[in-house]
Amino acid sequence: MAAAEEHVGPPAGGPLAGVRVVELAGIGPGPFAAMTLADLGADVVRVDRPGGGSLAVPAEYDVTNRNKRSVVLDLKQRAGVAAALSLVERADVLIEGFRPEVAERLGVGPEVCLARNPRLVYGRMTGWGQDGPLAQRAGHDIGYIAVTGALGMTGPAEGPPVAPANLLGDYAGGSLYLVIGVLAALQHARGPQGAGQVVDAAIVDGTSHLTAMLQGLLAAGRWQDRRAANLLDGGCPFYGTYATSDGGFMAVGALEPAFYAEFVRLLGVADQAPPRDDLAEWETLRELIAARFASRTRAEWTAVFQDTDACVAPVLSLTEAPSHPQLAARGTYVEHGGITQPAPAPRFSATPTRVASGPARPGAHTAEVARDWDVPALTATAGPAEADRPRPAASRPREGDHPTP
Repeated sequence: MAAAEEHVGPPAGGPLAGVRVVELAGIGPGPFAAMTLADLGADVVRVDRPGGGSLAVPAEYDVTNRNKRSVVLDLKQRAGVAAALSLVERADVLIEGFRPEVAERLGVGPEVCLARNPRLVYGRMTGWGQDGPLAQRAGHDIGYIAVTGALGMTGPAEGPPVAPANLLGDYAGGSLYLVIGVLAALQHARGPQGAGQVVDAAIVDGTSHLTAMLQGLLAAGRWQDRRAANLLDGGCPFYGTYATSDGGFMAVGALEPAFYAEFVRLLGVADQAPPRDDLAEWETLRELIAARFASRTRAEWTAVFQDTDACVAPVLSLTEAPSHPQLAARGTYVEHGGITQPAPAPRFSATPTRVASGPARPGAHTAEVARDWDVPALTATAGPAEADRPRPAASRPREGDHPTP
């Protein structure tokens, strides 16, 4: 017997209310970009493939699929492609994260889709981009940020670079640049002379763009092209992290002279600290600061610096972050369906956003999407809902963030 569908309906509210988005299921930055659009109020319909996704993440915990609805279509079958194109005809935006030319081979590439819907914004998310010598190669976040110079700036001077999870490449350099591009293209498409177009978002492009200020400093001779040697990369003793007596860490960002003066006063080293502008004394200053932080616990130092302008904060874990007083007061994290997760961001005074529904189970919304989007073919071509499918014992990620189906 078929499982009951979660009747979430189109999202209510948000500045993108009324915008329809088709997301061709993938992994990595594409789903996060679509989640961001859904958080902003767009009606995002995710087209999942039969058999589910390629990562071993249970569908009910995949927060990047919140606020969406899902249908299952086999894009290797004519009926599945026809149903997908019917959705495209009624959409404002399409997002796909395949390797270059894969969407074309499936029959849902930009040329076909724009012929069906001339005002469509066709968003393409890849790591390497749609062209260039590596365009067809597999990859992951760490490789993309490696070639942009961004990874090389992280970590201690004498150790290897440190990957910041997949936040810098996949999400900052990838997802958010795709969202920027989609929103800009949507504005153009809705203008009096507007038309749809293709948005080519590549993680290497977006991550490189994020280094703009640093490239300027490098050109001006104000940035050294090596790790832990600069003002913002851990080289500066009053901009970095320090261990506490209980194994915790405190983050220090006392760059401005007034903030630095308050920092050393509260730390209790104002009378011992060498001049902060004497780079030859930076190592001595660092050792002095480190020894002082090591004398007390993280909680004790948090109490010392709380409610001051010393620009010092405790380094919290993912599980600790939601309870931080500032984040708790703002409701930066919310709980939905038993999952603690970041609330939609940013915030809007006239069109507030919210987490309206949990992670979309593949195929769970076929009937209501068919009704709301007026695509009756969906009910004839859809596969079984996630709840009806047997779960595999284990699954293995595909090779690369942007796999060929």
